[in-house]
Amino acid sequence: MTDPLATDPPRDPAFPAVTPALTFESGGETLLGVLHVPAGRGPHPVVVLLHGFPGNERNFDLAQALRRAGHASLVFHYRGSWGVGGSWSWGHVLEDAAAVVTGLRDQDLAAAHRLDPRRVVLIGHSLGGFAALMTAAAHPSIAAVASVAGFDFGAVAARCRADPSLRESYVEAFAGELGPLRGTSGEALVAEMETAGESWRLDRLAPPLADRPVLLIGTGLDPVTPCDVHHEPLVAAYQAQPIKHFEHHVFETDHALSDHRVTLARTILSFLARCP
Repeated sequence: MTDPLATDPPRDPAFPAVTPALTFESGGETLLGVLHVPAGRGPHPVVVLLHGFPGNERNFDLAQALRRAGHASLVFHYRGSWGVGGSWSWGHVLEDAAAVVTGLRDQDLAAAHRLDPRRVVLIGHSLGGFAALMTAAAHPSIAAVASVAGFDFGAVAARCRADPSLRESYVEAFAGELGPLRGTSGEALVAEMETAGESWRLDRLAPPLADRPVLLIGTGLDPVTPCDVHHEPLVAAYQAQPIKHFEHHVFETDHALSDHRVTLARTILSFLARCP
């Protein structure tokens, strides 16, 4: 077997690897994405990679590794980001993720790109980890889910309500990342998070995810999603459930896993290989 992190698979002249641009409709706007289709007749399982806030790291290295391992992989932008129309909000991210999952199940789209709509996996980083877990919990047909340095909006909302100075620091931090986004502000994003409150706590998702494989990856040198707030409470809740197939890891690295990208890819590929 070839190593998908080191070796390209053989070319299939009849069914070559391709990288088409795709669009999806959500909230009256057109989302822009790119699909990495492996060689071979398929149908191929599909991994949707959900990027974080604001989307500087889009995980194309994972998309290519997944393709070499035989998984189709999709990267897309949410509303109000990176030239996509509409306005940015956390709620729109959740709606857009759900719309993409629905779009991938279209039989014509699946047939055109050699996809298996029965095998859709969500993998998200930071905000994307939050969206992956929330979307999988709401859609029982999602086959498996992974969160990498996932941001627990419900846990942070509770802390902001209890500590005005912490709240202000999040207003400033969010405001500092709005360059590629439109239609929002740091204050609006914190207020939306506070309004959602407990409904956006990730530890409460253990019961609806108990019948599917779940991977949680924490980052031990990360001030954005420190493990004691964003990772350890989830691990405890998911172990108590328990989840049918549950894995968790903490890597001593920063929020973008800047020096752990190969480790991250190998961990995800190993997880997917063990999924039923």
